This record gives sequence, C-alpha cells and structure tokens, in this order.
Amino acid sequence: MATPLTRVEHRSSEADLDAMWAEQENAWHLGFALIWASTFVVVVLAPAGHLGRLPEMALLVVLAVVYAAFGVPGMRAGGERRGHAYLVLAWLCVLGMQVLNADTQSWLLYFILFPHLWVVLHTRLAIITTVLILAALAVIRIAQSDGSREVLTSIGLSSVISLGLSLALGLFIDRILREAQTRARTIDELNATRNELSAAERDRGVLEERERLSREIHDTLAQGFTSVLALSRAADAALARGDVDTARERLALVDATARDNLSEARLIVAELTPGHLQSRTLVEALGRLTAAVSAESKVPTALSVLGDPAPLGGSGEVVLLRSAQEALANVRRHAHAHRSTVTVDYRGADVVVLTVADDGRGFEPAAAAEGATGGGFGLDGVRARALEIGGAATIESRPGAGTRVRVEVPR
Repeated sequence: MATPLTRVEHRSSEADLDAMWAEQENAWHLGFALIWASTFVVVVLAPAGHLGRLPEMALLVVLAVVYAAFGVPGMRAGGERRGHAYLVLAWLCVLGMQVLNADTQSWLLYFILFPHLWVVLHTRLAIITTVLILAALAVIRIAQSDGSREVLTSIGLSSVISLGLSLALGLFIDRILREAQTRARTIDELNATRNELSAAERDRGVLEERERLSREIHDTLAQGFTSVLALSRAADAALARGDVDTARERLALVDATARDNLSEARLIVAELTPGHLQSRTLVEALGRLTAAVSAESKVPTALSVLGDPAPLGGSGEVVLLRSAQEALANVRRHAHAHRSTVTVDYRGADVVVLTVADDGRGFEPAAAAEGATGGGFGLDGVRARALEIGGAATIESRPGAGTRVRVEVPR
C-alpha cells in the first residue's frame, strides 16, 4: 500500500499518522545509504565478473543518482510518477548487475528495494511487481547456470522462498499500515461526531433555557401585566361613573400587582445564577437564592446543610441549584405556604440529596402530571434535569399536606 512520507500542518489523527511517516523519512534515507555502501564495499572485494568490477560499480553509482533524483521525492506526497520511475530504474540497475556478474553481491540491495515497493506502490501492484522481479532474477540465474538439475532446483527453491518471505513481510507491513489508517480515520470520525453532539447539546440547552424563561415570564410578568391592564381599565370605568372609592380600590390593587411583578422580575434575575457557581459554592448560591425568596415574597425560606459540603462538578451543582429554583418558584406561585425549607445532604457516600419542602396546600401528583393543576414548568424540569446526569427526582404531595421535592445527583 502506498504511504506518502509527507508533513502536514493540521492535527487530525490521520494527519498525525502522515506526520509520523514524514518523520521516518530520514531513517529510510539512512537505511538506503548504509545498504548501498555495504553493497559497494562487497562488490569491490568480491570476485569480479567477466567484464571486471567497473560495470557493477558504475551501476551502483547510477543507482545512487537515481535514488537522489527520483527515489527521495518519489516517496513523498504527490511524487507517485517519480516513485515509479525510481523503482523501474533501480531494479534495472540490480538486474543489470546480475547479468554482468552471476556471483554478484547485489542481493544485499533487496533488503531496501523490496520494502520500497510497498512504500511507493499500492498493494496489488506491489505484489505483481515483486513476482515479476523475482521471476526475472530466476530467469537470468537459470540462463547463467549450467542447467543441471541441482542448480535449477536450488534456483527454484530460493526464488520461492524469497517470494514467500517478500510477500509475507510486505503484506504484514501493509496490514499494519491499513489498520493504523483505519484507526486514525475512525478516531477522526468519532471526534467529529463528538463535536457535533456537543454542539447539539449546547443548542438544546439554549433552547431549553429559552423555553424555561419564556414560561417563567408568561406565568409571572405577562399575567401580572394583564392584571394591571384590567385593573386600570376598571379604575377608569369607576371614575367615569363617579365611584371614587372603587377607583381607589382598583388603583391600590394596581400598585400591589405592580409591586408583585417587580418582585417576580427580581427573582427571575436572581434565578439566572448557574454561571455564578464558577465563583461561589453551591451552598453559597442556595443561600443567596433562599435569601432572595424570603426577601421578595411572603414565604420565609430556610437553608439547612447536612454533612461536609464537597464539590460535585458543574453539571451536578447546576442541576441541584436549578431544581431548588424550580421548586421554590412553585412554592411562591401555587403553594400558598407559610414557610418552606431547603436541605442539602452531603452525608451519602454516592449521592447528594436536595430536599425542598413547604407547608402549603399541596396537590395530587397524578393530576398534575395530566395537566389538571398549574404546576408550571418546574416539576417536569426537575425530573428531566436529574435524569440527564444519572440522578433521580421524586415529588411527594397531598392536598392540604404540603409538598416535598427530593432530588438526588451522583457524586
């Protein structure tokens, strides 16, 4: 399988694999130089052919020039044509050395030239070329032999062994390279999918938060403004009739409703606090929330912490804070409670438990699930948030017996 030796700038896994191959380029050049030099020394020292040593030495020099001119750029990206030219010329030099000297030691070059086949060529072409080269060498050796049965058997056996070893090593290397490229491609695909999922989760979070805020505004400010508008029209109608007492009563209700709306607006702003967890602990954020509820509503709210507080990570703490916000929002709007409590229990080994309880009028949870009561967005949001991080939420309530919201998140 062709594996270009090239450097890349982007940092995907496939790019890292290509960069690794590029870093091996000098090792390939050094390997060629060492084997070429060894072959040159052996040719000089070995018995000369019928034309002497100079033709073999000349072909070795030509081989070095061919490698520098075509082999080096041919093993880089975009150098496929030069790589093919290098292989053709290099093997012609080796075959020529075999023709010039039947006892040539040019076989040492096989250790680098056969691997080059698998670097430059694709798998099928590398197999075909390997078979053709070994067949050509066998034909030349047979032509140079005396044709005896022993020599022919030796040539055939050595050619078969060489072919088997060359193909086994080449296919093994090819398989490793394919697996590495497949793994790199899979990692890149997984990273891309993870990034897409992260973006989708962020978008979903934004949409859910927008939906929550729209319902908060609809359930509080919009209804309050509707009441103000209706009361102001009633006061105007009373003045038109000359009923000053009724007009003053309606205006007093307008004032009270406007004050309530202002309190609700401040509470909504106070509820946008998960980002503040970056600079304060969950207990501090809950203390701020309960203080705001007590100050802006007529429902005294107390915070109790059991055990030693410990960080839960952003998701767990946001879920608990949001759950407290949703539960207290329902207390303010629907419970008609005299008091409420928020308890955080850190004593569990595996979970942290948040409990929000009130002594209000309560409701039927089954009826609320069917939409028979005005529970708002809160309870469904509490359950959904807890489930998203592997936690759980339960709501216990009965008419006239108050409500208890319990949320567990894993440590």
